[in-house]
Amino acid sequence: MSPTKTNDSTLSQNTTALRSSRILLNVEDYHQAAKEKLTKMAYDYYRAGADDELTLQENVAAFRRIQLRPTVFVDVSTHSTDPNSCAVTLLNGQTKCSFPVLIAPTAMHRMADDAGERATARAAVRANTVMILSTLSTTRIEDVTAEHRQALKEYPTSTSQLWFQLYILKDREFTTRLVQRAENAGCRALVLTVDACRFGNREADHRNGFRLPENMQLENLYDAGLKQAQSDHVSALNDYIARNLDSTLTWSDIKWLRQISSLPIIVKGIITGEDAQLAVQAGVDGIVVSNHGARQVDTTISTIEALPDIVAAVRQLQTKKKVDIYIDGGIRRGTDVLKALALGADAVLLGRPILWGLAVDGCQGVVDVLEIYKRELKLAMMLCGCASLPNKAKTPSSLIKMPRSKL
Repeated sequence: MSPTKTNDSTLSQNTTALRSSRILLNVEDYHQAAKEKLTKMAYDYYRAGADDELTLQENVAAFRRIQLRPTVFVDVSTHSTDPNSCAVTLLNGQTKCSFPVLIAPTAMHRMADDAGERATARAAVRANTVMILSTLSTTRIEDVTAEHRQALKEYPTSTSQLWFQLYILKDREFTTRLVQRAENAGCRALVLTVDACRFGNREADHRNGFRLPENMQLENLYDAGLKQAQSDHVSALNDYIARNLDSTLTWSDIKWLRQISSLPIIVKGIITGEDAQLAVQAGVDGIVVSNHGARQVDTTISTIEALPDIVAAVRQLQTKKKVDIYIDGGIRRGTDVLKALALGADAVLLGRPILWGLAVDGCQGVVDVLEIYKRELKLAMMLCGCASLPNKAKTPSSLIKMPRSKL
């Protein structure tokens, strides 16, 4: 009998069927599935870091070096019986989430799925958590908030909120209008990015000649003169950012922001205890320990290694108003969430994993990724003997063992 001949079309069909039947068990599974679906330009934009991407790798590796110290023979049945066993209250009681995982601000969601930020907002409602909408969104603020309100009608028990991530531009009048649009549309907090006086050196975007697809634009900046910049490749976009991001900003500008908005202010991009104390003294409501997903300056300290110093610095100045501490960067497992909470974080923010879920299956993909984190976090807590979220004690939690410095 002669062997059966298989043509290229059959191979392609078999490969597609294999991919579609793949069981997506964890975030890395979603990452690899998203890589197959996204264009190279979009994938590299989402994935890449600055320069040699050493900090990008270190954000993940640092979590892996931290070890858990389980306690046994503890009644942890609440995690099996109570769907709210991991619920958190943030911003001094103004925000409630079903678990301490929020959606970080990331740009250009429509490159991952045509519904873009609207799909992500709907997923935030279904998962009962916060979505932080990026200034560099490919959907207008008002359209995202409208989708969010509609989803809340469909899921009336959800307490999900939208927050708005802000870049302060040199054009303060435009920035004021942007803030007012976000507040009027229903966003419940401002997340001010403070580590982007310029964009970092992201070489993958230059090699790809990155540009948005012709049917997309940065909707929230279009009125600020971005149309011309979007007509060319990444250099034009970077030139626009260099011309328009305000590099003169100081902590005194928090007072200016207070004058134009009544929303809580969270500053994102803090990586040292010294800056954390300055933020508290400036009167912020929250801090995001972040190195911008390793996309700004390479070889910086990882976020999880920076967290203990920042927690200690904030506690030294803690007033009656609690200042929330969040962290992003390198969080790939529920055990990573547990480690961050044990070191004093109030919640974690997810960036790239949300994009991977969005690329794989739109809104449902984001919901599924968030469910993976919730499931992994609850299991880790049960196996480590945590009947509730780790207590924010004045000393590092006995739940973890920090690695010794190699220096």
